[in-house]
Amino acid sequence: MKVLFTFFVPSGGVDTLNRLRTAVLQRHGIEAHVLYLNPGSGMQNNNNTPVFTASSDEEIHSLIHHHQYDAIIVTSDIAMPGRLRALGFNGRIIYEAQGLGTREQALETIQLGLPYLQAHCNAVVIPPTDHLLELFIHMCPWLHRFVIPNMLDTNTFAPISVDTPPYPVLAWVGRLEHNKNWQEYLTISSEIIKKIPEARLWLFHDPTLANPEDKVMFRHKLAEYGLEDRIGIFINVPHSEMPTFYSMIAASGGIMLSTSLLEGFGYAVAEAISCGCPVLSTDSDGVRSFITHNRTGKFYPLGNVNTAVSEALDLMNNKKLREYIRIQGRQHMAISFSPDRYAISFREMMTALSIFF
Repeated sequence: MKVLFTFFVPSGGVDTLNRLRTAVLQRHGIEAHVLYLNPGSGMQNNNNTPVFTASSDEEIHSLIHHHQYDAIIVTSDIAMPGRLRALGFNGRIIYEAQGLGTREQALETIQLGLPYLQAHCNAVVIPPTDHLLELFIHMCPWLHRFVIPNMLDTNTFAPISVDTPPYPVLAWVGRLEHNKNWQEYLTISSEIIKKIPEARLWLFHDPTLANPEDKVMFRHKLAEYGLEDRIGIFINVPHSEMPTFYSMIAASGGIMLSTSLLEGFGYAVAEAISCGCPVLSTDSDGVRSFITHNRTGKFYPLGNVNTAVSEALDLMNNKKLREYIRIQGRQHMAISFSPDRYAISFREMMTALSIFF
């Protein structure tokens, strides 16, 4: 069996997911390729999986007819199923609901895509995320649904021995755009620094994916809060190096903050927890599958800065609770998100769609 995964650009959580699942599916007898419409920073992270970059109809037509895929899994791009059919692809098309942003953005995408989903797709695959499942049940009752948890490489993303930074780190990973809610990260961090003056900020992002208006506003906010000399900005860090950074954040006595409005999964949060890095997060839906408050991480109510600061200080200063959360979080990730589990569920989905080995 041969399958193709498509997405806009190799970056973020989808890039991580594609690299992990193509490798494990190969071990389970499924040849998996990846197509990105545009080049991106994630290409530096590529493993031995065939990864193609093509945007023109001619290039995509050549690719799909040369490889004769049994199924194509289209991530996020609601127009791609119709494009594939127009290019002559007659196999199964599965729409994957990942990276759709806020509930309002997801609703808008599905509404726009209803004709494409009904005319061209055989199924939708969704991570165990309540708002996405509810939307597809309500809006596409006729579409076959599969719920498959994403996976995590907990062997690579594990605590490692590192040099300890000389200050506690308040870390954030994401894109400078509305849904990631970076403004709240700066607000919370500025308040924590009033309580712990030696603390410093580490921000990891890909500037090529940042909203231009957010880039300008980000500089203004740094100046407003007086954080210019208290922040380290890390650009396009290779994915393989992130376990080192997460381990350093943990060793520093710091935390990772996740301020997203909504997440389908939240790979950065999952990877941090797997590395023993304590996380304080909004209840952004997708992260519920790996954060239980005061057991594997901490939640704070979106927009409630005072509660966020209180929870952050508890996570940094309460050593007994901090260690308990680190241990429980690591154990939960190792048990619940194994790649082999994903591969078995994927094979079951293929069988249900009458794609046999």
